[in-house]
Amino acid sequence: MKRAELKQRKLDATSARVEGMTLPAGAAWAEALRQDALSRLLAMGLPQGRDEYWRWTRPDTLNADAPKPATVFDAKEAPVFSGIDRLKIVFVDGVFDAEASDALDGENLEIMRLSDALSADIHWVKDAYGVQEKKAQDPVERPFATLNTAFATDGVVIRATGKVAKPVSLIYLHRNETSDAILHHVIRVEEGADLTVLENGPAAARFNKVMEVEVSDKAAFHHVRAQGRDHERRAVTHVFATIGQEALFKSFTMTANGVLTRNEVVLDIQGDDSMAHVAGAALGDGDFHHDDTVFITHDAERCESRQVFKKVLRNGAKGVFQGKILVKAGAQKTDGYQISQGLLLDGDSQFLAKPELEIYADDVACSHGSTVGAIDDEALFYLRSRGVPTAEATDLLTLAFLAEAIEEIEDEAIAEDILHRLEGWLTRRRAG
Repeated sequence: MKRAELKQRKLDATSARVEGMTLPAGAAWAEALRQDALSRLLAMGLPQGRDEYWRWTRPDTLNADAPKPATVFDAKEAPVFSGIDRLKIVFVDGVFDAEASDALDGENLEIMRLSDALSADIHWVKDAYGVQEKKAQDPVERPFATLNTAFATDGVVIRATGKVAKPVSLIYLHRNETSDAILHHVIRVEEGADLTVLENGPAAARFNKVMEVEVSDKAAFHHVRAQGRDHERRAVTHVFATIGQEALFKSFTMTANGVLTRNEVVLDIQGDDSMAHVAGAALGDGDFHHDDTVFITHDAERCESRQVFKKVLRNGAKGVFQGKILVKAGAQKTDGYQISQGLLLDGDSQFLAKPELEIYADDVACSHGSTVGAIDDEALFYLRSRGVPTAEATDLLTLAFLAEAIEEIEDEAIAEDILHRLEGWLTRRRAG
């Protein structure tokens, strides 16, 4: 089939996908932004399996008119972050639940529902909603993010004006086996402010989420999320961030279970002397497909970026990593580090990686590496020789493998909670 015919088939399928969807109402400026996003989506088309950045992850169930049903899972344990003092914002199948949520306010903190913000004639989000998503379409198209900008039905708008004492916790509950949730969050961390955002929960049978973050000069943004519980769920998520001078951005994701998860992170480092770290730990068993796609642009001097991704796979699970560091001309003294590793606990699982560096400055220190392998036989023998059963020794070595990613979490209480969940997952799998 000729390329033009493939493109037309792609555009026709996209038109059919959105035919029954309605753009949400709002202020005139918001409706114009949504219409622009829809026009861009219809011009680019939703991804197909032949697309370069989707060749290892099939997008067909994400493109389908309706989601495949996902059984609601009873975890029989308290959700992650339950023991942490936080401001809770709850969504049930993609809809804000006011009764289950805390009051949307706090010291140095402004929070509003997305629908309310987009209905206001004057609001700071007017200059932020969809802006980073649109910019991130070059050089790689991200159609599901554009679909989100056009049709997102809920979400929150958060503005931090100083140091926020308690984390803001976004909780996604799944109760309808055929729910199809589209959430969009916009976050602004003002100059010198400090904000931590937590995310957890399965969200829906099919979940499309965008988070646009602006980290101003000398500000800090910490992001920790846990994806898991309902195994049959499917999700495509996006984090877009611009990072100012002497600013800090850190994001960590733990994923356990999930038929299909695609997490995209696009970071634009615009200010000198800033840091951007993104990390992930994934545990997959059986019918599990997990894709991390990351793009970090250095456009300032003396900045540091880290990408640390670890995936543990067994019983035919599949892990994908696509990561790129782009250093623009003039971004001297850049320090870019990227590592992606897969630990295969059997011969049926698969880890696919595509690390990339593109550098146009001459005074930089950038490195990338990707490895895949099995449990170290010598380390396993060492533990077994000291009386540790094989299964427990394997779990200990697995946790040691994941440690570098978990160390990216600065808050010790949150890191401990994440480690406890990973240990629990391994213990349950060992028990059968």
